[in-house]
Amino acid sequence: MMKPLVKKLMQWAFRVKVHGQYESHHKKTLIIANHSSFLDGLLLALFLPANPVFVVHSTVEKSRLFRYFLRYIDYLAVDPSHPMAMKKVIKLLDSGRPVAIFPEGRITTTGALMKVYSGAAFAASKSESTIIPVQITGAKYSFFSRLRGLFNRRLFPALSLTIFPATQLDRHENLPVRARREAVKESLHQLMMRMAVEARRPMTLFAMLLDARKNHGKHTMIYEDGISDSLTFNQLVHKAVGLSHLLSKQTLSPRVGVLLPNSNVHIITFFALQHLGKVPTMINHTAGIRAIKAGLTATQADTIITSKRFIDKAQLSELIAQLTEYQIIYLEDLAATVTPKTKLQIFAKRLIPALTMSPQSPNDEAAIIFTSGSEGLPKGVVHSHDSLLTNAAQIQAIYDFHPKDRFMICLPNFHVFGLSGGTLLPIVIGSRAFLYPNPLHYRAIPEIIYDRGCTILLSTSTFLSGYARFADQYDFHRLRYVIAGAEKLSQDVIKTYQEKFGIRVLEGYGTTETAPVIAANTLMAHKTGSVGKLLPSMGATLTPVEGIADAGRLIVSGDNVMLGYLKAEQPGVLDASPVIDGKRQYDTGDIANIDDQGFLTIRGRAKRFAKIAGEMVSLDTAEKIAANAAPDAAHAIITREDKAKGEALILFTTAENLTRKQLIASAQQLGISELAVPKTIQSLSEIPLLASGKTNYVQLKTLSEQPTPSDPLSNRSADTAETADSANPANPTADALINNTPIKTPIKTHVN
Repeated sequence: MMKPLVKKLMQWAFRVKVHGQYESHHKKTLIIANHSSFLDGLLLALFLPANPVFVVHSTVEKSRLFRYFLRYIDYLAVDPSHPMAMKKVIKLLDSGRPVAIFPEGRITTTGALMKVYSGAAFAASKSESTIIPVQITGAKYSFFSRLRGLFNRRLFPALSLTIFPATQLDRHENLPVRARREAVKESLHQLMMRMAVEARRPMTLFAMLLDARKNHGKHTMIYEDGISDSLTFNQLVHKAVGLSHLLSKQTLSPRVGVLLPNSNVHIITFFALQHLGKVPTMINHTAGIRAIKAGLTATQADTIITSKRFIDKAQLSELIAQLTEYQIIYLEDLAATVTPKTKLQIFAKRLIPALTMSPQSPNDEAAIIFTSGSEGLPKGVVHSHDSLLTNAAQIQAIYDFHPKDRFMICLPNFHVFGLSGGTLLPIVIGSRAFLYPNPLHYRAIPEIIYDRGCTILLSTSTFLSGYARFADQYDFHRLRYVIAGAEKLSQDVIKTYQEKFGIRVLEGYGTTETAPVIAANTLMAHKTGSVGKLLPSMGATLTPVEGIADAGRLIVSGDNVMLGYLKAEQPGVLDASPVIDGKRQYDTGDIANIDDQGFLTIRGRAKRFAKIAGEMVSLDTAEKIAANAAPDAAHAIITREDKAKGEALILFTTAENLTRKQLIASAQQLGISELAVPKTIQSLSEIPLLASGKTNYVQLKTLSEQPTPSDPLSNRSADTAETADSANPANPTADALINNTPIKTPIKTHVN
């Protein structure tokens, strides 16, 4: 009698929704759920069709408050520290009664998944029970959570229960007992992280902004840039809606170029275009005019939004002068068009931003970012609202970021690491972020991190090395997370941050095409030398590469994979990503290994391997030989056809007198086969670079194919190596290049 009444009250107060179907036909059933509030047990008891026995901590039974509620349910009180505790649970499962348990063992104090105990996994494995996963969403925003002061809690937030298909844990019977226990525990942990990702509610980016405003509070500060006034959630929504209205008076193509620095203005413009239903096309102003025009041609964008102040400060007047065929909209000019009537119209739209935004679907285009173009013209990578927000959800599932964190954002917004990590992630989390336009200001950035009390820094190995040189030992004392991506993390950086600042730098791996993160090391799953484990709800396949026995070509799949490419050769035509088993797939072009624990190690680019005398040789390894022989010089290696051995290595170096004898000695010192020692050495005063800072291998290939009569590979000046695309070298990014080699039969598959 009591249960139906309480259920109706809960349904009315919290608007509880149940997604998915509960399967009741299994002989042994273990129900697992995340633990975000004191409401969780009540929700499972009321809204699941089963009548489970709840496993509760023995201290709960002693509580006077909970003892009252326990009278209305079946429960088993256990002491997790007691070695016989889980045997009682196993005995209960073997009897056929459904059992409900919270594997975290406690209510979250961060809002994210806490440490998962092995007891639930051990009980499920030992009894061979079927697991029914349930994700509870929304309860952390209630007054029944333990997140006071951390989240904007409210009286009756909307709640939902997502019931996932029944599953079983791999029993890992081939492992010793202790290793088996750890393995099943990790399997359960991975399952719970997938639950958090797959229970997300698909939405558009502007809808996400409105949802974040409701969850974190209208007056919560979200962005500051040191130039303009700080932005609260309310101010961001209002200013974005206002700019959206002004832009609606302009004639805009569906895709619109955005040429702005890391700043509040960039954030406002990005979300104004989202409100208007236009797709921001992020322009890399350092890429050179040829690459910029190729990108705009590919996307068929005919309008660029920018700022006169930015153009002046960044000295981009000459660049703008070469873009006369495009409509240039200056934000300062738009501000001058505001009239009393316009203000009234904007005020009305601000009252109902959700109703005045253009209709969009989560699977529609949301943003376009360009690859670096290190082996050809840049390609436009098209991401949907859902692909970007899926990656944000995946990151939230593996890191305990929370609203009290403060992000230092100095990565450029025209690269996916900066756009996703700097523009979107702080909003999703509700964390304050400081925006800085230039990551090369090595002296200024550590001081800002100290002054603003930043707790999270997303960066690259190169930038981290620069900051460490100028930072005081106390500047980084509040940093909880330093996460590096975009390029391989240097061992020197790892050592410096550990010894000087007491910080463990966590390395991740991603590509522009995956929004961007594919794998990452975490505090709970870390392996030096690897890039961590795959993100939850991502799959990976390694396909064979001839000559490489213990690694394969990495192909990933997931909802965070791009919709496809836009290319200058076929303007406006989307080269869609292949879809396998309902998930978009992307060939990274990287050679990788996944070990038995699920850690991913990148060996190098597929295009950066050569087959010499039947053996596969890594060009990156060959470059290490040169770097060891001449550490103060820059080096780059390409290949050319060799009739005798298949391929031959050509070394371009800024070292003037580097000899093959020195390279052989270096290889012997490093324990590397002499096959990786190039036979041809060519000196340059500079190695040509692209705007992204990556080596311009296309230009080097051209140099190797244009021999002089006296010497087929004679020394050339740096002027010969310069191209329009390498005029403004910047820094490494997370952009990856696809290699369209046919996919072979997989040798190993890994799914998170």
